[in-house]
Amino acid sequence: MQDQPLIKSTRHDAVLHLALNRPAKRNAVNDALVQALDAQFAAVPPDVRAIVLTGEGEQFCAGLDLSELTDRNVFEGILHSRMWHSALDRIQFSPVPVVAVLHGAVVGGGLEIAASAHVRVAERSAFYAFPEGQRGIFVGGGGSVRVPRLIGAARVADMMLTGRVLDADEGQAMGLSTYLVDPGQGLAKGLALAQKIAGNAPMSNYAVIQALPRIAELPPAEGLFMEALVAAIAQGEPAAKERLRAFLDKRAGKVQKGQ
Repeated sequence: MQDQPLIKSTRHDAVLHLALNRPAKRNAVNDALVQALDAQFAAVPPDVRAIVLTGEGEQFCAGLDLSELTDRNVFEGILHSRMWHSALDRIQFSPVPVVAVLHGAVVGGGLEIAASAHVRVAERSAFYAFPEGQRGIFVGGGGSVRVPRLIGAARVADMMLTGRVLDADEGQAMGLSTYLVDPGQGLAKGLALAQKIAGNAPMSNYAVIQALPRIAELPPAEGLFMEALVAAIAQGEPAAKERLRAFLDKRAGKVQKGQ
């Protein structure tokens, strides 16, 4: 019997749905799964305009598969961490926006994966933790960089030092998720958001996910100059010109409350 793929892939028009597929292991991440993620995001089909990332089974991802950790020496540990960095950089700097749908455990490496997405939808079953402090280890998949940018370094330190577990409401209030929905509604919400994102001009989407995080890291003067460059590039695209003409000709809807 052929093994199931570590990443399940499904198309919904211009949206690609990718699902972590180790449900029997609570989608714990081993080396093969990291490499499968890297390969998927390194070869996004050119007609895909947005990606939804989920976890099969009852959990999004319960973190690192610790069974692979004990035999590594220090140098091997550095290389392993850098492998994670490479794979999660591919998600953060994907050619198209990524919507992560979270349910159940979003723990350790699972939270690191979620933090690399651009939009996060959490079901009320979701819970978040960084148990590394209780395991005698330290985050190694970008968690010390990405998660503090969402909730602050002090909160991440609290999670790591005390083993604190955040529920879905706490995660939403702190900024770990962007949308909070009832159990079983996450995928539908994620796909709806991805379809809406896919309808944007591709260059505009690309500028948001590629330029915005870099601009945010720059000193104000340099950030403003880069913003001017990116704005000029985006508005020079034919798709942008057509959309602006449609708005001026009243062929496009105005922004409405509750959209």
